[in-house]
Amino acid sequence: MSRLPRLSTLALALALSGALAACAAVQGRETAGQYIDDATITTKVRTQLVQAQSLKAFDIHVETMQGTVQLSGFVDTRTQKDQAGKIAQAVPGVVGVQNNILVKQ
Repeated sequence: MSRLPRLSTLALALALSGALAACAAVQGRETAGQYIDDATITTKVRTQLVQAQSLKAFDIHVETMQGTVQLSGFVDTRTQKDQAGKIAQAVPGVVGVQNNILVKQ
């Protein structure tokens, strides 16, 4: 009789831990707070890129996920690509930059 309560307690504990694991956030998804933070970072990076005179005429796309900024688009020189990456990295809250900007040949 004493083993039965222990087994049922163990089964209940396993069931609860499985339910809690199912409620965990899926990797690659953001909470509402993270989404707002990322939107703020994206806006700040775009603003800084527009204010940079040498990048003003270029269409550089900015996306942010969990603090990592991804840059894409086209520029005329490697210097402009590097400058865009440095601008993005300097924005508060940025944890990393993926600079996928292509230099026109």
